[in-house]
Amino acid sequence: MPDIISGSKGETVLLMGNEAIARGMLEAGISVAAAYPGTPSTEIVEALSRVAKKAGIYVEWSTNEKVALEVAVGASMCGLRAAAVMKHVGVNVAADPLMSVGYSGVEGGLVIVTADDPNAHSSQNEQDNRFYGLHAYIPIFEPSSPGEAKDLTRDIYEISEKYKTAVFLRSTTRISHVRGNVTLGDVPKPKSKGKFHRDYSRWVLLPVNSRRLHQEAIDRIEKLSFNLHELKYNMLKRGDGDFGVIASGIGYAYAIEALKILGLYDSVTLLKLASTYPLPKKLLKEFFNQVDGEVLIIEELEPIVEWQVKIFAKEESISNTIHGKNVLPRVKELDTSIVASAIATLRQIKLEPYTSHKPSLKLPPRPPTMCPGCGHRATYYEIKIASAKSKIKAVYPGDIGCYTLGFFPPYRLVDISYSMGSGLGIGLGISHATDEIVIATIGDSTFFHAGIPALINAVYNRAPVLLVVMDNSITAMTGHQPHPGSGYRATGEPVMPLRIEDIAKAMGVEYVKIIDPYKVKDSINAIVEAIEYVKKEQKPAVIIARKPCALMVYREALRKGVSITVYTIDQDKCIKCGTCVNLFACPAIYVKDNKYAINPVLCTGCGVCAQICAANAIVPRGE
Repeated sequence: MPDIISGSKGETVLLMGNEAIARGMLEAGISVAAAYPGTPSTEIVEALSRVAKKAGIYVEWSTNEKVALEVAVGASMCGLRAAAVMKHVGVNVAADPLMSVGYSGVEGGLVIVTADDPNAHSSQNEQDNRFYGLHAYIPIFEPSSPGEAKDLTRDIYEISEKYKTAVFLRSTTRISHVRGNVTLGDVPKPKSKGKFHRDYSRWVLLPVNSRRLHQEAIDRIEKLSFNLHELKYNMLKRGDGDFGVIASGIGYAYAIEALKILGLYDSVTLLKLASTYPLPKKLLKEFFNQVDGEVLIIEELEPIVEWQVKIFAKEESISNTIHGKNVLPRVKELDTSIVASAIATLRQIKLEPYTSHKPSLKLPPRPPTMCPGCGHRATYYEIKIASAKSKIKAVYPGDIGCYTLGFFPPYRLVDISYSMGSGLGIGLGISHATDEIVIATIGDSTFFHAGIPALINAVYNRAPVLLVVMDNSITAMTGHQPHPGSGYRATGEPVMPLRIEDIAKAMGVEYVKIIDPYKVKDSINAIVEAIEYVKKEQKPAVIIARKPCALMVYREALRKGVSITVYTIDQDKCIKCGTCVNLFACPAIYVKDNKYAINPVLCTGCGVCAQICAANAIVPRGE
């Protein structure tokens, strides 16, 4: 990843969309950025954290998105420009302060990035966060390319401060992760310190203030809707009036490509919307004055623009037929072929089969799996064996993270995966509602994010559940970002790590044990003991399965030149019981020509397979 602060004004560089957004924030002069990592948003604050000291800004990975937004709001109250960054489902976590900042407005410019994930590439849903903008009276802006993402991010800070409102920057996966040319601008020196703007009438949301602020928020949005035609990123290209297209975000890029493929680009009237809430009313009126025929609205996921345009058309007695989700899908990502097909249908054009460039090389199928040497795999194996030894048929609520892969065979130890921190909370409900034993799993980062309140509830309401914290000492799934338990901050400074065991004990959990998942027998015994404790005492118990992320350890070893002792299978001893493949399922172990073997390139030398081999056939290579 390049240093996004390098490069002088006028220079053109190749940046990922998220890096371009980060650069736009620097060009806007932000002083504070806070986030919780989550695909597809993570690279924004990763890029900022790398240059924070050089740029003179404060950057943090917050414990969750709600805290991240609150940190940004606090900085804004002091007159500093700030950013809160999160993936789409993170806005659900931040929704409480979000609704309040929609009323109170801001002082320093405040941009909230919501990185939506059409197609749910790495998320539990496809929610369209433009709904949050409408709900909270917070304007929404959508870039259509990395270059525009940088410029738009920079310029909406001006709008935020001019109208005293927080603003949403909505990207989608394709914008966040595509790379494109970006022309750099100046990076001004940010304010290092602000001053708190005491204003009881705005910051104290007592009912007497809230009722007034509600009306002010409505008035702000209405005023913006009459002024947004001045925004240079909203553009009207006039055609011959027979057909019109309104497009936003990445949909605009698809629209241009599709119209050119169909030979319609020069004749179609095209309205590009970078502001999708509120809509620029004056520009909309000009668009409909230009178009006599049908109109197609192109946007990913929900028909947010379509609904607003149809309301506008009704109010203005506009009679054009308006199409949108009647010809375009409401789920998954759009692409050029989908958009071209919809336009061709409306214009009754025969569309030649669309040719897309796909790699000719067929990759082998690769089911999702935990990495070789992952401590989570050993922990799931141990939970499975311990459950069998205890002769229980437990319910296994899981959570969001690498360990969600425990859902897949042969483990099948994730019965539920809902949202961050919800595994334990739902498990509490199940424990109160049934006589089932509940063994919930959660990651270390997720524990700090949203798991703590549920554990407090377990103690307070004396829920008989076993919580296993899968502690790999990092936020692994999103790319190894630090968290309060990791011992360092976003910008690399070492800090005192918060210990999960201390937190659990401070909450009142009486049974807290730490296991090393690589010590199989000891770990199984500890889990059996914890299950017995929960059954007998009818109280919660916590086991912390602590093993640093295998990828992190492996890379560190390579950097230091430390040799790793890998394992092999002694074919004379192997009894082909299949335990190593069928129950443990390490991807380094495979079967070929009816022989079990270990791929030395994949083996990380964890040695867990050697411990579970009944025939002692797995041994260090070279012995």
